[in-house]
Formats: sequence, C-alpha cells, structure tokens
Amino acid sequence: MIVDTGSSLSWLQCKPCVVYCHVQADPLFDPSASKTYKSLSCTSSQCSSLVDATLNNPLCETSSNVCVYTASYGDSSYSMGYLSQDLLTLAPSQTLPGFVYGCGQDSEGLFGRAAGILGLGRNKLSMLGQVSSKFGYAFSYCLPTRGGGGFLSIGKASLAGSAYKFTPMTTDPGNPSLYFLRLTAITVGGRALGVAAAQYRVPTIIDSGTVITRLPMSVYTPFQQAFVKIMSSKYARAPGFSILDTCFKGNLKDMQSVPEVRLIFQGGADLNLRPVNVLLQVDEGLTCLAFAGNNGVAIIGNHQQQTFKVAHDISTARIGFATGGCN
Repeated sequence: MIVDTGSSLSWLQCKPCVVYCHVQADPLFDPSASKTYKSLSCTSSQCSSLVDATLNNPLCETSSNVCVYTASYGDSSYSMGYLSQDLLTLAPSQTLPGFVYGCGQDSEGLFGRAAGILGLGRNKLSMLGQVSSKFGYAFSYCLPTRGGGGFLSIGKASLAGSAYKFTPMTTDPGNPSLYFLRLTAITVGGRALGVAAAQYRVPTIIDSGTVITRLPMSVYTPFQQAFVKIMSSKYARAPGFSILDTCFKGNLKDMQSVPEVRLIFQGGADLNLRPVNVLLQVDEGLTCLAFAGNNGVAIIGNHQQQTFKVAHDISTARIGFATGGCN
C-alpha cells in the first residue's frame, strides 16, 4: 500500500477486477473470502461523505444499490470501485470493526506494484479519521530510501521517543483535508538564497504521495541557480529529464561534492537534506536535482522526506521532523 497524506479515502484492488487491475506485488484481496466484508449502499451516510473525502460525486450501481467511489489524483491516476466495510486488523490485539474503504475494480495510472492507497488526510473517512478516537489524532512515519525499511505509526504514542522539531500545521479552507505548513527560507551550501520573505508565502503542503518537491518559480529559479553554480564546477551539465530541468552527468553514488540544502520552516524546524534527498538518479549516468518549479501550490515531496521521521500531530496542529533514519 502507498501511504498518502495528500488523500483521504483508502482503497485496494479487489477481485473480480471488473474493469482492470494492475499487477501488484501481493495477492489480490478477495472480499468473498472475508466473513466481515460488506458493500455499502447508495443511501448510506458514508456514500454521501465521499464528496468531501474524494472531491468526486459518488455513483450508484442501481441493480445492486452499491455505492461506487472515484478516487482521482494530480497525475491523472484514478481508482473506481465499491465503497465497502470490513474488519481492519492493525495488530493481533488491535482491530477496528466497520472500517470504510474502497474495493477497487478499475485502477489506472502510476501505482507501481502497490495494492492500493492508504489515505491519511484530514477527513473522517481517512484511515486516520476512523482510528483517531481509539488511538489519538496523530501519526508518524519514516520513508526509506530504495532497499531500506520504513515505518508508519498511528496515534499520540507514535510521537514519543524522538527529538522532533515542530512547525505549525495550518489549514486552507479550500483544501481542509491537506496538511499545510510554512516554508520560510532555503539555504544552499550554508548560504541563504537572498529571496525576499514574501516570496515564500505561498500555500505549501507536505505530501507523502508526491515524489518531487515543487517550489514557486520566484524561489525555485534562484535556488536552481545557486545549486548549479556550485555543482557545475565539479560535474558536467546534462539535458533535462521530464519535469526535472537541472541534470548532471554521473551516477549519484559517485557524486561526493553535493552542496547541502536546508529547508527551513516557521518556528525553526528544518530538513537538512543529504545528497540522496537533493538528487535523483533517473538513468545510468544521469542524475537530476529532485526539485521543480511550480506556479500553484508548493509541495514538500516524499523524496526530500526520505530517512527523516515525520510527525503529524493534528490534535495540537503541528508537524515535526527528526533525524536518525528509519530505525
């Protein structure tokens, strides 16, 4: 499952895959094998709640009176299927009866080999919203680099034991389920960009489901220029790749002179990014800056979050970062 803080409804591919299911690493879920599974009707309150959870109107399979969800994403990927309930088991002694999720019958797009999406947005239908009354309205995670091990921990207890630096969590009335925070500065090689503070004041979300960090063009351009000025003295430039316009010849593991990039947030919380967080090897001998310019909402993507412990404490409206890897 893909852990996604940028969406709310959880879903997984289910037999019989009426339209299309992509190849996934684990066996397909068979709802007929579950004694606690049931589909939800078109008139259920959960079906009506899909509008807020997915920003899409639910459909109704009239012949069976089953609610049909549509979960769509910024890269045009989507899932459609039956809104369902089942027993959720988090651990042998921790279960949640009547967990609401989507039983996917048509999954199209960039989901890799994942079985589905684990939605952790601020909405009552998200996994977090459904378990918060039992465990507390908070969670933490650590996203690994390729080949490493990560974790997802639910509840207030998940915030203990790490030296988090916190920044205020803000809310946008137009997107109440997303996690907003305020980026206040960026340094490259220990030097600030020299960008006016007002240029950073754009809506900014932190999203585990988006790979590449997007910055407003007024910040990205001087950031990119400062980074290239240092990197180009050591590594030859290469043509851009997809949305990544700043690339270099060479493999990431061989790049030893990458300037440190520091993202600084309101209140002093920060992410001191290592080369593995700053660069992305997209092909043999081709490595690119893992940031892109954007004219809309700024996004702190998952590539920059890798190996950091990231805490979302919704009950006190704060987001925290801690170093130490995914131990």
